Amino acid sequence: MPRFDNLDKEILNRIQSDFPVTSRPFLAIATDLGVTEDVVIERVAYLKQTGIIRRIGGNFVPGKIGFVSTLCAAKVPEDRVDAFAQVVNQFPGVTHNYQRDDDLNIWFTFIAPSMTDIETHLKAISEMTGVTGILNMPAIHLYKIKAHFDI
Repeated sequence: MPRFDNLDKEILNRIQSDFPVTSRPFLAIATDLGVTEDVVIERVAYLKQTGIIRRIGGNFVPGKIGFVSTLCAAKVPEDRVDAFAQVVNQFPGVTHNYQRDDDLNIWFTFIAPSMTDIETHLKAISEMTGVTGILNMPAIHLYKIKAHFDI
């Protein structure tokens, strides 16, 4: 099992909901935690390399920047799940995807400038993977909750 100590936990708690918007965010975090900037950068790199951190990036409300979003679901044969996910992940509007134990076993969210763009991308995904019938469930109302996991 990879190293995962209290400093790693403190860094994760800080970056998931309160990432500093500054030219040197890791320095700000380091100062708050009483360590050096290099230590924070090394720890974050390690946590990303080991898969504990999936990504660091901003979250935006699509409609407020003129975009649309949708939730998609697909029935993907078990032996093609990884290949399907790799294709889906190639599209820049896909924020995340996950596998579920159900007939519709792969779910992903898509954000794009228009629903036409999303539909075009979903058609391309179908053509590239041979998976047809991808459900497109556009967001009608946005219900955002703060997903912060106190580590």
